[in-house]
Amino acid sequence: MSTSTLTERYVHEVVRRLPADQRQDIAQELRATIADTVDGRAGADPRAAEREVLIELGDPVRYAARYTDRPAAFIGPDLYPSYIRLLRPLMAGLLPAVAVVLTVLDLLDGRGVGQALATGAGTLFSFGAQLFAAVTLLYAAADRMRRPRGMLASAATWSPEDLPEVRHGERTGTAAASLAAAAHVVLIALVFWQHTARPYRLGDGTPVEVLDPALWSGWIWPVLGGLAALAAVGVARVAAGGWTLRLAAWYTAAQALFSLPLAWVLHRQLLLNPEFLADATALWDSPDPVYDGLALLVLLGAAIGVFTAFRDARR
Repeated sequence: MSTSTLTERYVHEVVRRLPADQRQDIAQELRATIADTVDGRAGADPRAAEREVLIELGDPVRYAARYTDRPAAFIGPDLYPSYIRLLRPLMAGLLPAVAVVLTVLDLLDGRGVGQALATGAGTLFSFGAQLFAAVTLLYAAADRMRRPRGMLASAATWSPEDLPEVRHGERTGTAAASLAAAAHVVLIALVFWQHTARPYRLGDGTPVEVLDPALWSGWIWPVLGGLAALAAVGVARVAAGGWTLRLAAWYTAAQALFSLPLAWVLHRQLLLNPEFLADATALWDSPDPVYDGLALLVLLGAAIGVFTAFRDARR
């Protein structure tokens, strides 16, 4: 028995969507099944027989879903494993950490235990709900916006030619894409959370936002839209197994939508709440170089990200 590159590409697309402890056994089983079926079609051209066998097996995304017990209707089986891997550390790690930090800060500020615990519980509920909703909606939208190029086509039109090449070092790239998507989702949730929870307290105990409330009348929306687009590109990159020229182009547009308004807001010193700055004067003595430096870093980071995306897509 022998397997070809086409079979290896199919097996790779199946097993990369499965839990790590199942991949080796299922890969061996699937290779043997394909090779035995091909060998059983005596007299047929091996390549043509292999292609027919893969068509009969169907879309590897759906084939991989057979090995999972969890439903994946709202978020398809192509992205569902990545969705769970991202959601778990955010909800079980980041969310409790934020709640504990705010509870401790309340205690250090001299507030009662009951009030501090209420702050922590409120954070778990409000920030947790926003974080869960942001991740879920992002993955659901990305699952419905996928394109055949660089990603698998729908079951109705799938063929072995849709299989992407197996890329070396893909696991590292996928992990980086997942972390980037997670960071963007967390930033979106934090922006909304600080707007609703008003976590910073002035000297008299008045809760205020950290970001300037005036941003919600305009500039915050393109920044949030850019963050959402960057997160969606990260999810699509996970689904594609790496950068494609199409994804790099979308990433460029998302970076422009995010970084240009943010750099302008930083340059004009419109980012932070004046009440917060007046109370937290120890943050800096002269804000001009800080704001301008941050604006330049945002633009530089965006340029480096775009360059890297196109470089990797052309490899």
